[in-house]
Amino acid sequence: MSINWILLFVGGLFETGFAISVSISMYLLYKAMGGPKAIPVGTAYAVWGAIGAIGTVIAGIIIFKEPVTFWRMFFLSTLIISVIGLQVVSSHS
Repeated sequence: MSINWILLFVGGLFETGFAISVSISMYLLYKAMGGPKAIPVGTAYAVWGAIGAIGTVIAGIIIFKEPVTFWRMFFLSTLIISVIGLQVVSSHS
């Protein structure tokens, strides 16, 4: 078996994990928008997407040694502040 087949096999395993995690992620988003203390769909989706974006930026910095620049951190901070703002506003409505 060549290294390419091994890489393909391992990649397929990661794809399986990705497909399962996406299903779980979507299900949990759906559950957060229901029930007696439901989060409004716009707020839930924005926060859910922002958490993914923030996590991806942080992972890129840690794993792939992507640059940590003033502007990247500035806009990441504004995203975090926006998510907190949405949570505060949603809890009062």
